[in-house]
Amino acid sequence: MNVRNRVALGSIVLALLGLISLPSPSVASDQSRATEIIQQTCVQCHRLEGQADSRFNLKAPDLIWAGSKYQRPWLIRWLTGKEAPLYAKGYRWDLTEVPSKHPMVTESEANAIADYFAEHNKDPRVKVGAFDLSKVTKFDAAFGGMAYKAHACLGCHVIEENGKFIGGPQSASLVAAGQRYDQDWLFRFGLNPQDFVPHSGEFLADATEPQLRAVIGFLMVQGVKDFKYYEPWTSPEFGMASVDRGKVIYKEYCSQCHGATGKGDGPAASGLEPKPAIHANIPFEKLPSEYLYNVINHGGVAIGKSPNMPYWNLTIGQQGVADVIAYLKTTFKGVPDMAAAQRGGAGVTCVQPRKTAQAPDEFLTKTNLLPASSGAIQAGKTLYLKTAQPVACAMCHGEQGDGKGIMGAALVPPPRNFTCSSMMKDIPDGHLFWVIKNGSPGTGMMSFAGLPDEQVWQLIHYVRSLAK
Repeated sequence: MNVRNRVALGSIVLALLGLISLPSPSVASDQSRATEIIQQTCVQCHRLEGQADSRFNLKAPDLIWAGSKYQRPWLIRWLTGKEAPLYAKGYRWDLTEVPSKHPMVTESEANAIADYFAEHNKDPRVKVGAFDLSKVTKFDAAFGGMAYKAHACLGCHVIEENGKFIGGPQSASLVAAGQRYDQDWLFRFGLNPQDFVPHSGEFLADATEPQLRAVIGFLMVQGVKDFKYYEPWTSPEFGMASVDRGKVIYKEYCSQCHGATGKGDGPAASGLEPKPAIHANIPFEKLPSEYLYNVINHGGVAIGKSPNMPYWNLTIGQQGVADVIAYLKTTFKGVPDMAAAQRGGAGVTCVQPRKTAQAPDEFLTKTNLLPASSGAIQAGKTLYLKTAQPVACAMCHGEQGDGKGIMGAALVPPPRNFTCSSMMKDIPDGHLFWVIKNGSPGTGMMSFAGLPDEQVWQLIHYVRSLAK
């Protein structure tokens, strides 16, 4: 190839590279239009630079960090008018009680504005990857929902619960928050909200980082259909579980309450109410992995059981939890005669003595809000046998409702025998409702606070159908 041909070919390559590297006229036009909209329209209400300031000195939320804060698909929908107002009473609730109407742009303009934010309005304080959304478990989301309420978030922010909107409509709605926010930004915001909106009524919660992570997990699943929850019992630690290591951990920690041989007779047991579970009576390989993991990792309170059961995750770590579960499954196989295991047959007596507190008067007068239809009873049966959380009722009360479930033999006192009509007829619907929602201190009955009211009433219909 001669020099002239090389020069000609080089010119063509450079020209092609220029075409590839330079924005097309339409892209350049969109970027120019986005800059024009932002500089002439958005800045009339929003700030795009500077330091955080009080809401009472602003007209609309800051967009200083918009490139880190929002998920792009939501931002496009918002800018094109396809999303509901975030502030039911307006951003400046001290000036108005109606939401302001946000200007709309075309889809191409919205995309260009999103590009502008991504380039110019990133928050350097946000660490990418600080919150791993792929590790959020069902428990995290449920516990985060409880922490969200316990730390008064519900006082200002609306969420959706069981098909209803609940909470104070004073600040940004968190309905479908999982479609709107970037998880890393939301986590950084949660560490100290006043870094973003100082002296604006933002509450600084006395929450540990694990609690905050649970709350963020709860918010990030809001509005996300078919969210894929992480199942830690499928993690590499469980693939490497060691029965021998689990035996050592059990001796060092678990035996203090549950006893060296799992008979519930550890040195602490004599002073505890309810008594520790009798592991020797439980066929652990038959228990749901999720339940086992949660009760050991997160403790009794977290799943509505006794507060005497600690949360061991910080002490023994994920590998320790996996090792203990391996030891439990290998060592304890249950007993063939469930009734005999329940304190000399006490579990099969009809009217069982209990220390269960009486429900408040307002519950005692309640009657089942649902008609006793076959559909309601069948729904209750499904919950009872399979789907109730944190664990199906049948695991303790037995598939026939006679108190002979595979976990029942470990409990002192034994589970209720729902087939006992002479006992069940004297228990009001409202009391059953209250016990299911709140648990029964002094027994092994855990709280099912997360069940919607309708499902609790369905369960009560089914439980009533078991009486003979």
